[in-house]
Amino acid sequence: MQLEVLLFAAARDAAGCDRILVDVQSPASAGDVLDAIGSSVPRLSGLLPACRLAVDCNYVSRESPIVNSACEIALIPPVSGG
Repeated sequence: MQLEVLLFAAARDAAGCDRILVDVQSPASAGDVLDAIGSSVPRLSGLLPACRLAVDCNYVSRESPIVNSACEIALIPPVSGG
């Protein structure tokens, strides 16, 4: 299944774009998606351990299932403010 992943902040900067497409086998977990992101965009590999994945505006664990390709998936890196 092909999924669109939205990228924000440092993830967007590292990838050089605001969204990517990744391929995962169905059924897929959030961990499968994170692994596919790292494989598709190796520049994100170092950042991924600190990132959270959100599916349909809710943070999910690595074990959470990705229901279908219509889900909104976002990679959220750590944020800081000032």
